[in-house]
Amino acid sequence: MTDLTISFLLIIMIMLAFFATQLRTEDSVSREKYDRLVAELAQLQQANPLEAYLSEAIEQRREILFELRDRLKLEFPDLEVVISPEQDALRFQGEGLFASGSSQLERRPREIVEAMGRLLDDILVCFTLGVRAVRGPDCGSGQALIEAVQIEGHTDSDGPDLNNLHLSTARANTTLEVMWNDDRSILQHLNLRGQPVMSVSGYGEMRPIMSNETVEGKAANRRIDLRIIMYAPSTIEEVREVTRRLERLTPTGDGL
Repeated sequence: MTDLTISFLLIIMIMLAFFATQLRTEDSVSREKYDRLVAELAQLQQANPLEAYLSEAIEQRREILFELRDRLKLEFPDLEVVISPEQDALRFQGEGLFASGSSQLERRPREIVEAMGRLLDDILVCFTLGVRAVRGPDCGSGQALIEAVQIEGHTDSDGPDLNNLHLSTARANTTLEVMWNDDRSILQHLNLRGQPVMSVSGYGEMRPIMSNETVEGKAANRRIDLRIIMYAPSTIEEVREVTRRLERLTPTGDGL
């Protein structure tokens, strides 16, 4: 509940306590008014569907990222991959995927990206729509949808700004292209609007996570982020639409 909701609940409870004492006097408040306040309190104490969905979406994203990281680390124990402090992205830092100044993937980084694509394809079926979407037992009881999985390229401050912007975008494009070449179904996972959730972006040096004044900072800033953006409804009706769409899915998938 929000702070405003909690404050309103406290006010209602105080009023109920006062009215309860007045029910024993000749000047008592009407039973009708008392019953109405009781009903309002009961309604406020119920979980707000919008707040519940948004909280669940945050938790689902966290679980997805931890599962991706842990399964990648099992296959590639030396891989330098962490979850962002905001718990909204997987972060491949330093020379983990691309050599300095390059947008090409060597053999081992290519294998890592291919494995990441297969893991994503396996997980996304539970949190997207489209022909690959399912609601099998492995999906749990979650009711959240993913809006986008964004592959973000980032660089350090070495070199011209425009070159870094092109380089970061090229790295993001290469990452998605390698995933797609290994598993064509990666682009069949759709959001609520029927759009592929996979996307790319390049930020050059514009979003550093450490200072570019040190070698360590530059290594941290040369990175690929795999950011998961959850669908964020703004009304209870939009939450209900998500529930309806997910309830139409079967353990073997049924499309849109």
